[in-house]
Amino acid sequence: MLFFLHLGACSADTTAFVRVNQLGYQTGRTGRAYLMSKGKVEGCKFSVKSEQDAELLSGTVGGSPGSWGKYKVYALDFTVEKPGRYYIAVTGPVSAKSPQFKVDTAASLYSGALSNALSFYQEQRDGEDFIASDLRKKPGHLNDKSAKTYQTPEFEGDPGRIKSDLVSAGEVMDASGGWTDAGDYLKFVHTTSYVVALMLVGRRDFPNQMGPASRGSDFTAEAKFGLDWLLRMWDDNSKTLYYQVGIGSPISGAENDHSIWRLPQEDDASHGTDKEYRYIRNRPVFIAGPPGSKISPNLAGRLAGDFALCYRIFRASNSVYANRCLQAAEHIFELADTAPAHQLLTAAPFEFYAETQWRDDLEFAATELYLAVREGNVPAGLPHNDADFYLKSAAEWAAQYIRNRGQESGVLDAADMSGLAHFDLYRAIATQKSATKLAVTQAELLDDLRRTLDHSAEQAAKDAFGFNIPWGEGDTPARGLSIVVMAKEYDYLSKGHTFSDYADRWVANSLGANPWGVSFIVGDGSIFPHCIHHQVANLVGSNNGKKPILAGAVVEGPIRKTESGAPSGTVRCPPSGDDPFEKFNGPDATYKDDVKYYSTNEPAIDLTASSFLAFSWQVAGAPASTF
Repeated sequence: MLFFLHLGACSADTTAFVRVNQLGYQTGRTGRAYLMSKGKVEGCKFSVKSEQDAELLSGTVGGSPGSWGKYKVYALDFTVEKPGRYYIAVTGPVSAKSPQFKVDTAASLYSGALSNALSFYQEQRDGEDFIASDLRKKPGHLNDKSAKTYQTPEFEGDPGRIKSDLVSAGEVMDASGGWTDAGDYLKFVHTTSYVVALMLVGRRDFPNQMGPASRGSDFTAEAKFGLDWLLRMWDDNSKTLYYQVGIGSPISGAENDHSIWRLPQEDDASHGTDKEYRYIRNRPVFIAGPPGSKISPNLAGRLAGDFALCYRIFRASNSVYANRCLQAAEHIFELADTAPAHQLLTAAPFEFYAETQWRDDLEFAATELYLAVREGNVPAGLPHNDADFYLKSAAEWAAQYIRNRGQESGVLDAADMSGLAHFDLYRAIATQKSATKLAVTQAELLDDLRRTLDHSAEQAAKDAFGFNIPWGEGDTPARGLSIVVMAKEYDYLSKGHTFSDYADRWVANSLGANPWGVSFIVGDGSIFPHCIHHQVANLVGSNNGKKPILAGAVVEGPIRKTESGAPSGTVRCPPSGDDPFEKFNGPDATYKDDVKYYSTNEPAIDLTASSFLAFSWQVAGAPASTF
């Protein structure tokens, strides 16, 4: 049904555009598209038409929820009961036509996007276990197998420059494998541990979407690929953590990862003199601290949580591997620095991935350790085989997080795990057999999730496209999809539908229902970034949207202040230099589909992680696991 009032004659001479979710809308559910126009269009007719141009339904354009730059924006709500391919046409003195979109089941709409997300991580694989594709023909960074270790360097200036040459830590270790972080070739425990957490949770909760029962999107092997690298970066015998491979900052007398543009396989041979390329061909690995020393609690929490999840996922199929994971999880948790006096450890330099929250990470770790240990028959020699110890600890860290959160957003990302930790802890508390009082209640966890979601709903009411965060804040597509995950979690736990419609619209915002009419995920939809800031995609890919492309990659998206730069060797993209999206930029948000603009068009492993979890929620509606 359509409920629009006829408000008068159409205005003439108007340039207008229709924005839609380019993956499509679910059959029988009300969908929302948006009309952008520079003039008044109230009373104009819009129609939903089949791809054969047959009109299915029509209505009149209603009032405007707001403006974007020079454009007024109008919401177009519609419901289609019959699966098929459609488009929206606005007719009269104003004319506009949307891209085609699909109407079908959620499984049909998002199965391809899930497969694309998996393929993105497969393309990001480093080392000998790469997956050959049209983009990748050879392995890269084989020298990481015998990498030298170094102390964390000191930085100066802006951008951070390494003050002096690197200081050896005197060891050689195997840092091979893992995913390259973004459009560059650095590898971080910080972002990898976040991605692995979301993959394992998705694999556990959505086996039909991300497990063996899925249609082409089984993340099991990919999650293990990430785990394998994390286990290399943690030496459980000496209790030593290594946290980064490569340098991306200027250093005197040597090239760094960000100063040259090349394919990964080129790094194993000399690009030039040994001195200039010594940290390209033989990449440094940074050590977090001496053996047995305390570990920054953010990294300790995510690693311990990942390894505890590893135990549960692989216990039946690979018990030796699972036991190794659980032992590492408990040892790391024991070494967490629970009173950090200095800046948290994330990357070198810290500004690459700034983070201030850490209690959420320990909540996540303790919750997953509780769920692992409570199953019984754990390996001998663990620091703790009492599940209640971990449940109490999880509740204490959750309570501290809630008290110390301040005004920070609480949005799930690599700097804040509370959106995942609260969800699992809520369900873990439901399994508690003892009557021991915990430091936090299920109601308090739910209230903290609701706090973030209420703020998102308030922001959506201010935005003409109903988005949940300001478009110019940065990483908006990824963070918007993270809030979708949290909305689904909240509705599931509260047994309601408070944020159901919001979630559908917020997914759509990242997939084309936005001011630029762009799906910010490569290959998902008909209009997506062609000129991403990614070396392999730029040098080997099509740069015009046709295969081969880095499908599934989520780019940074619009930002308030753009930053650009690319070394020599970059393939110019777009070739003409034209900017088709410039006219849609607002006063506080700019998007550029240009390889030089890493601030808007670089993909990353952490940015893409929320997509596969959000899509799995859209398809499944509820997790399969109940603990």
